[in-house]
Amino acid sequence: MRLFEGTEFDRPLRCEVCGELDEDCTCPTSDPVLTPPAKQIAKLGVEKRKRGKFMTVVRDLKDEHEHLPNLLTALKDHCGAGGSLKDAILEIQGDQLARVREKLRSLGYRTKG
Repeated sequence: MRLFEGTEFDRPLRCEVCGELDEDCTCPTSDPVLTPPAKQIAKLGVEKRKRGKFMTVVRDLKDEHEHLPNLLTALKDHCGAGGSLKDAILEIQGDQLARVREKLRSLGYRTKG
């Protein structure tokens, strides 16, 4: 349903690329193409932060179409820990290296570290 459907202000929807009516548009749809997990290598590590706290870090994954926040949520749920995403680096609280490696491999990622 359009905003002014059935009134004098009603205008049919047009394609943003070619300007044709949506029904007549022949533009290819641009579905996001993600790099498959099997072609990515996740570099894992454990860093010691201030006050002696440990942080499990996942680096070198491609940040494509809001993929990393979903992956971070899956890792946090699997580990039962908190975490954050900073500059395409996933951080999981605690020394969770084995659990993170297990989850990433089950999702199809290759891992180092």
